Amino acid sequence: MVFKFGVTIVALAALCCVFYALRDDLQAQVFNNQCGEDTHEVLRLTFHDAIGFSKSGKFKGDGADGSMILFDSIETAFANNAGIDDSVDALKPFLKTHKVSAGDLIQFAGAVGVSNCPGAPRLQFLAGRPNATVAASDGTVPAPEDSVDKILARMADAGFTPAELIHLLASHTVARSDHIDRTIQHVPFDTTPFTFDTQIFLEVLLKGNSVPGTSGNVGEALSPLWKEGEMRLQSYFALARDKRTACEWQAMVGNQKLMQKNFRTAMAKMAITGQDRRRLYDCSEAIPQPKSFIKKSASFPAGTNAKDLQQACASPFPTLATDAGKPTRIPACPDGSLDITTCL
Repeated sequence: MVFKFGVTIVALAALCCVFYALRDDLQAQVFNNQCGEDTHEVLRLTFHDAIGFSKSGKFKGDGADGSMILFDSIETAFANNAGIDDSVDALKPFLKTHKVSAGDLIQFAGAVGVSNCPGAPRLQFLAGRPNATVAASDGTVPAPEDSVDKILARMADAGFTPAELIHLLASHTVARSDHIDRTIQHVPFDTTPFTFDTQIFLEVLLKGNSVPGTSGNVGEALSPLWKEGEMRLQSYFALARDKRTACEWQAMVGNQKLMQKNFRTAMAKMAITGQDRRRLYDCSEAIPQPKSFIKKSASFPAGTNAKDLQQACASPFPTLATDAGKPTRIPACPDGSLDITTCL
């Protein structure tokens, strides 16, 4: 039984009670009920932990088992996990204050965090993962400079189809980069980094012409909105234009409901990678309802239009409006502020 503000809340499953208290502490101590930097980083951690799995046995790791926390001195040192130590350090103390496993903590925190992002779906959360007993191998996380062939092969070895990969990449609509170009920090991948919308699927299809910081960075492609401070990863550029994934990518442009459905389904699968589904129990009731979302469709950022499209799928492209006014300015904070010092 859970008590909150003098009101008794009865958990549908007694085993889920612990997650109500954990949810409230995460919101108060880590996320501040915002779709901010900590939400972005913890959501990234859910993938980096879960993808540590190999059907072929090429890599060690038991998937979504919390090894990223339990073996942090090993896994945070991997090049493709650069910066992941921030989210590991933020979550690790909760293992001492709440009786949950490390794998449950990571996946639950990711689901709670993304609920702060307007437009996000409410994610499923299954509990009961045992703690990791072995560190995942280096090389399980795809790199932004990897070829499409290499990325798809790695994901297939972890149990994911090309379509499911694209569905998972919806998470990058609320992601930012700190390590591709080390001269600039908190660089967004689309113009709405604090809203879980389909803008990233449109903007990656626009013609790029420069980069927001220094040139020559491994894994970075030209951006269409470099003056506004938007970065594009090489892997995004390639996946959006490859015949195996281009139509799946394009299908989500402007289709909020489809993106939400696809992401929720793919995340439900990812969150139990390597785990025995029969041994888990559903505690989705503890996940907050995501914040409301007003804008339903994508739109061309001001200063761009349909002529900038590099369409790679033969299906008809949706008709989209173009934002009016001066070239889009990307907010640095969830409240819309352009000054990042106010929210760090």
